[in-house]
Amino acid sequence: MGSRAAGLAPVPESDLSWCHDVVRDVSRTFAISIDVLDEPTSSYVCVGYLVCRIADTIEDTARLAPSVTVSLLDRYDRVFDPADEVDVDAFEAAVEPHLPAERSADWSVVADAGRVLRTVERLPTDVRAAIVPPTRELVEGMATFVDRHADHGGIRIRSVSELEAYCYYVAGTVGHLLTNLFVRDVDDEAVVERLEGTATGFGQLLQLVNVAKDVHVDYTEENSVYLPADWLDEVGVPQEAVLARDHRAAVASVVARTAEHARSSLDDAHAYLDALARVDRNAFAAFAVPFLLAVGTLRELSDRPGDALAPGGVTVSRDEVEAIVAAVTTDAGPESLAALRASVRRGTLH
Repeated sequence: MGSRAAGLAPVPESDLSWCHDVVRDVSRTFAISIDVLDEPTSSYVCVGYLVCRIADTIEDTARLAPSVTVSLLDRYDRVFDPADEVDVDAFEAAVEPHLPAERSADWSVVADAGRVLRTVERLPTDVRAAIVPPTRELVEGMATFVDRHADHGGIRIRSVSELEAYCYYVAGTVGHLLTNLFVRDVDDEAVVERLEGTATGFGQLLQLVNVAKDVHVDYTEENSVYLPADWLDEVGVPQEAVLARDHRAAVASVVARTAEHARSSLDDAHAYLDALARVDRNAFAAFAVPFLLAVGTLRELSDRPGDALAPGGVTVSRDEVEAIVAAVTTDAGPESLAALRASVRRGTLH
């Protein structure tokens, strides 16, 4: 993709505005962070997120045969290779027959994938270099998992190690994409090394929280079960019965166990934010928000793990979201993060 962008004009404001508008529809949480960021970083992160979200939407769908999903992901990956004949137009043509008649916000972004990808092509060279390699790793990893579990028609995670590998591909890579954007002009090698060493933990924390809280939607909408089969086997529940009423208590115990496993990434994620504050305090504030929301969600999962098995999953209240955003944007600094983390863990930040 890089060589195709040579000599192109800057990104039109209308395209950047569209990206900022649409990201609010596909991820309220990520949109909060993007709104906190200053320009031009806000737009770089917004576009980078949408590039990843296109692949994520294709990977998650239960409408398509796994072979079709893998083929589309492969074509999407090839768009980013300047030496490949598959370009943006070829990808749009490949995906068009598979667009649903009634489109969610996510599928609307896929339908306009060309607009997102052409926006990437017009970004500065160093920004494209920050976005493209992690995106390709994400896409290739997703295709691997879809293909590996093709017999089920959806992903069925077998073990904790497989869960961690999956979380790396779909979220750890995003952590590295963000890091690449934030360190483009940083000369402090120790800080860069610290960020690169904890970026995976930051991304995996957020994904593991999603795995624990979204069991119902993952199974009913994606035909996927990310709770490790090994853990479900220990309580006598097959993955296909993960939402069965008579297994509710047993599966809730596995949800709680998964949430506890997610907590093992909290310290790495905290360290990532501490290092990020040394690079860009505005970026620290922006990504302290999803970190603290993850802390709050883990608190809720501890109190009511069974809610992850019902429509709607587990969420924190809107009042708490607003309190977290207000706290990090008015007192954004690493010296306050430990206290905020403790307050959210107790449920006392309002």
